[in-house]
Amino acid sequence: MFFCLAVAGAAQANESADESAAPQTLYYALTPAMVGNYASGERLKYFKADVALRISSKEVEDRVKHHEPLIRHQLVMLFSEQTDETLGSVEAKELLRQEALKQVREVLEQEEGKPLVDDLLFNNLIIQ
Repeated sequence: MFFCLAVAGAAQANESADESAAPQTLYYALTPAMVGNYASGERLKYFKADVALRISSKEVEDRVKHHEPLIRHQLVMLFSEQTDETLGSVEAKELLRQEALKQVREVLEQEEGKPLVDDLLFNNLIIQ
């Protein structure tokens, strides 16, 4: 009887260890949405970007929150540099997403010594 309980307890301990070792996927939304303008010809145009970051733990979330003002600044500056050509197609928006991810990772690499963010997603990207 004791042997059965010991084996069952060891199996449960292994399951909980496996669960805690498994990587988590969390999403951190940069709220509120980033709104600004970009130059396109003689007229200013506007963008609104709802951005989420894919991260791996609550600890990373705390570090991202700490650096959120710097991350937001970097992204707003990137979006403000765009033109109709760099925002005019799905492929162009994907390139913008990749560049935004690269810049967020660079900010976190400078500040934390690690890129920390696994991916960047546009929940909504409005250009007008």
